[in-house]
Amino acid sequence: MDYGKYRFEMLKKQKEAQKNQKTVELKEIRLSMTIDVGDLNVKAKQAQKFLSSGNKVKVSIRMRGRQNAHSSLGVDVMNRFFEMVGSVATMEKKPMFEGRNILMILAPSKSN
Repeated sequence: MDYGKYRFEMLKKQKEAQKNQKTVELKEIRLSMTIDVGDLNVKAKQAQKFLSSGNKVKVSIRMRGRQNAHSSLGVDVMNRFFEMVGSVATMEKKPMFEGRNILMILAPSKSN
C-alpha cells in the first residue's frame, strides 16, 4: 500500500467522524430586571426549545443606572427564570456578576 492511498483513507475517516459529531452552540437570552411575567414566560419557552435541541443557553441581565444598587433583584429574576426551565436544564454556572451584567449558563439535563 502506498502512502498516498493511506493518507487519503485517513482523511476520509476523519471527515466521516467529523460529520457525525454534534456541535453544541451557546445561545443567549437577555432578560431585564423589570421583566413582567408574560415576557418571562415567552423567554422561558424559547430557552426550553434551545435546551431540548441540545444547545447551552447563556442568560444575561444588563443593569442600567440605579439598577446597579439593587442587583439582588436581578439575581431573583434569574432564579425565577431557572425555576421555569428547571425541568429541562441544569445550572452549569450560577448567576454571577461581571461588571454591570449578571450571567448564568444553563445546560440541557442529562435525562433528555
